[in-house]
Amino acid sequence: MNPSLKLVPLLLFAMTVTANCQNSNEITDPEKTEIWEPQPPVVEPGHYSTEPPPDATILFDGTSLDHWEKLNGGDVEWELGDGYMTVKPGTGDIRTRQDFRDVQLHVEWRAPEVIEGEGQGRGNSGIFLQERYEVQVLDNWENPTYSNGMNGSIYKQHIPLANPAKRPGEWQSYKIYYKAPRFDDNGDVKRPARFTVVLNGILIQNNVEVFGRTVYIGAPEYDAHGPAGIRLQDHGDLVSFRNIWVRELDSELMDTQGIWRDPPGEDE
Repeated sequence: MNPSLKLVPLLLFAMTVTANCQNSNEITDPEKTEIWEPQPPVVEPGHYSTEPPPDATILFDGTSLDHWEKLNGGDVEWELGDGYMTVKPGTGDIRTRQDFRDVQLHVEWRAPEVIEGEGQGRGNSGIFLQERYEVQVLDNWENPTYSNGMNGSIYKQHIPLANPAKRPGEWQSYKIYYKAPRFDDNGDVKRPARFTVVLNGILIQNNVEVFGRTVYIGAPEYDAHGPAGIRLQDHGDLVSFRNIWVRELDSELMDTQGIWRDPPGEDE
């Protein structure tokens, strides 16, 4: 196939998002913002480092949930296992007690070993930066779904470059490099948020621009905000998390450098 033809669905989606940003309230069907083609190629997971650097803040080491709270405050009700925590369905999303802006984030997770459901109903969770912008967590081992909602997508905004999914029950690793949006005094976007994401040692999002807050129905839009927590989603599935750490990046220095033009190296 002519490589340029593969870009047609993405270009159409970008045009649709642009048009819908002006009429987002008119969209009532979530399927209107699903993209099923192209599907990213399946690749073998690579090797990756899991050890936190000396300047990292440990958000979860497997022994305590002290760094986390419910979205509306209060103690977390998720299950604390042997070195990991697991979603307790129905208890709600959780967020860090600390707020962040520009960060390097490491998160390990696994979907349940026993396969139940399909598509979006299998091992579904999410990692939200500043509680608004979602990197999807989903069991995509031989489990097709719309590609802008699969594991590694910036949900309903950017399709991952590859699908390095592991089998259900195996631990998987995200390295997320995030630059927060900047707003002017009127609350308008000066510079949008950006993501670079590495999943299981494979680059899957390369300095992509975020169009606004993650939404399930309609087109994303920005709302002006400051630093906010890192949020993990209760989507009703028994997804587990471990070894979560974060490095705060120098926001003043990031402003002087502009946007990332190349993804950070794996050893950073």
